[in-house]
Amino acid sequence: MNIPSAFWLVPIASVAALCMAFYFFRSMMSADEGTPRMREIASYVRSGAMSYLKQQYKVVAIVFVVLAILFSFMAYVLKWQNPWVPFAFLTGGLFSGLAGFFGMKTATFASARTANAARKSLDGGLRIAFRSGAVMGLTVVGLGLLDIAGWFFALSFVYHGDHMALITITTTMLTFGMGASTQALFARVGGGIYTKAADVGADIVGKVEADIPEDDPRNPATIADNVGDNVGDVAGMGADLYESYCGSILSTAALGATAFAMSGEMQMKAVIAPMLIAAVGVFLSVFGIYLVRTKEGATMKDLLRSLAVGTNVSALLIAVATFAILYLLGIENWLGLSFSVITGLAAGVIIGQATEYYTSHSYRPTQKISEAGLTGSATVIIKGIGTGMISTCIPVVTIGVAIMLSYLCANGFDMAMSAEALSHGLYGIGIAAVGMLSTLGITLATDAYGPIADNAGGNAEMSELGEEVRHRTDALDALGNTTAATGKGFAIGSAALTALALLASYIEEVKIAMERADITLTNLKGEVITAAQATIPDFMNYFQVNLMNPRVLVGAFIGAMAAFLFCGLTMEAVGRAAQKMVEEVRRQFREIKGILEGKATPDYGSCVEISTRAAQHEMIFPSLLAIAIPIVVGIVLGVAGVLGLLVGGLAGGFTLAVFMANAGGAWDNAKKMVEEGNFGGKGSFAHKATIVGDTVGDPFKDTSGPSLNILIKLMSMVSIVMAGLTIAFS
Repeated sequence: MNIPSAFWLVPIASVAALCMAFYFFRSMMSADEGTPRMREIASYVRSGAMSYLKQQYKVVAIVFVVLAILFSFMAYVLKWQNPWVPFAFLTGGLFSGLAGFFGMKTATFASARTANAARKSLDGGLRIAFRSGAVMGLTVVGLGLLDIAGWFFALSFVYHGDHMALITITTTMLTFGMGASTQALFARVGGGIYTKAADVGADIVGKVEADIPEDDPRNPATIADNVGDNVGDVAGMGADLYESYCGSILSTAALGATAFAMSGEMQMKAVIAPMLIAAVGVFLSVFGIYLVRTKEGATMKDLLRSLAVGTNVSALLIAVATFAILYLLGIENWLGLSFSVITGLAAGVIIGQATEYYTSHSYRPTQKISEAGLTGSATVIIKGIGTGMISTCIPVVTIGVAIMLSYLCANGFDMAMSAEALSHGLYGIGIAAVGMLSTLGITLATDAYGPIADNAGGNAEMSELGEEVRHRTDALDALGNTTAATGKGFAIGSAALTALALLASYIEEVKIAMERADITLTNLKGEVITAAQATIPDFMNYFQVNLMNPRVLVGAFIGAMAAFLFCGLTMEAVGRAAQKMVEEVRRQFREIKGILEGKATPDYGSCVEISTRAAQHEMIFPSLLAIAIPIVVGIVLGVAGVLGLLVGGLAGGFTLAVFMANAGGAWDNAKKMVEEGNFGGKGSFAHKATIVGDTVGDPFKDTSGPSLNILIKLMSMVSIVMAGLTIAFS
């Protein structure tokens, strides 16, 4: 199979991203880590984070070995799958884990250096934290494109022949997305439980009961809290967005192979187009990273503006570049597809801005939550829940408009929705998701920046660097809360578009499974055809995929329920772990004399151990449940039930995820606003009330909410990989 020369830009971009990531890492490492005390605290956090990650990878490795054996049995014995599936699954998990590991390693080295740079200037602290976050962003896109390019190149030598070869290649590559999704879910859930158990315990006993500052070295849960920021918000987020990034590219490539199956060379161009857009996005992300800087005494709006310059310039440039890429590629309807990409980019920007509005204390919604603290914690919680619910409107409407516009732009505004227009329109939705994630190198940098800034503040407090330094790190931390919330909204929005593209890819995988089983069907004209000849309308008619089919409706209900069940399990897991942490911190305050007077050193290790054990134990059941539900629904309700499940999970999960992420972010920044001296300042009645709100919001925004976007895509990926099993039982 002839691979176009333009394809080689993809591996070149991946190597360039990894080289720049290494450059930023070495640049960060050359900075001074600060005083001996700052280095000591950083070493505790680094040691705890690495220790946890090793334990997590041991558990995940067992799950991966079991699943790989299952897939091998299905592929080589039962002949239900492509024989490359087990290997693709393993590489997806490996690269996803590596992305999280490298990002977290960088973050644990960067926090003390950020705090030390903040001793001199706000800009110095911002630059180190942001470029260290960029290591995560560039590592994710670099490893993602490397994995995609490697598999595409290898499988192109294995499969030759007609248009079916590219369909087989792209659907096979989709299965490494399941490996990435599985690893990401374990990383997100485990890391989220770890960090929030420590955070809730530290806040309840330290700030509310003992009335000591956040990150005070007298608090035994402080080190565990700082470790948790890294394993949850860095390693977990890295694995999460690696999976989103690869999933959007792979699902769009698979849709392109199908939509242009009978168009000769156009099919290959449609397959590599999303890869090329992502590759160019790497270079533009690096350019945007260099634009981020600020001035001393900057306000929150100034800091947000400095980050917006980098992200918005990158987004604007990729929008322009997309027209050139698709035009030079000579792809059919290049102009319409370019506007589909811009639709995805615009949707990402709108969702990000909406998230910023509802979670930053520079704006009215969060300010009103802070004000509610004057009347108690109950009103803070009520106001936060209401704000989170209202905040779902803009993202949901935006995604709805993006889906319609990207669909219509790609199919030439064919309102009749013929079979060809439908397949082209679905390709447009997929490429819109690629557009949204094309500059992930810099957008993920703004997210990974958050926990680095948070840890820098903790290091400054525990090292007693003084009020001015702490003021600067607090400003960086408050900015990080908003960028983290924005990043979560961005990840959830991209998950919605990617999951919709995966829904179409599932149909193609079912058709391949039917071909493998020699199943024929009757098309809308009453003719007997093979599965490969079936259009999407033929397929939907054969399996009776319509709203009057009870299998579809039951599947939709189960999908919506799965999102709530998953959130409930992870919220309860955080609650159980936090109870143990609270009891341990209280015990130490009670039994170790002199802690509160600063005359005795707390037992930090016991708190780290509580979080580690809780995360390892509690992450297994919710994660395995996410894998089991699509399999069971496929066996019991068939293809129609699975499609209902995926639609219900997408609609319910997306809305619930936005609500939880935004409510949690708003509660957190409402507390920050009070701590800046508003409504009574630190130690006031309002402060204690907003701390309670922040504590309730912790698992909302850092455990359950962000895990939902992985759940949405993992259920789609599992359905795709298990399509052969579903057909066998249908």
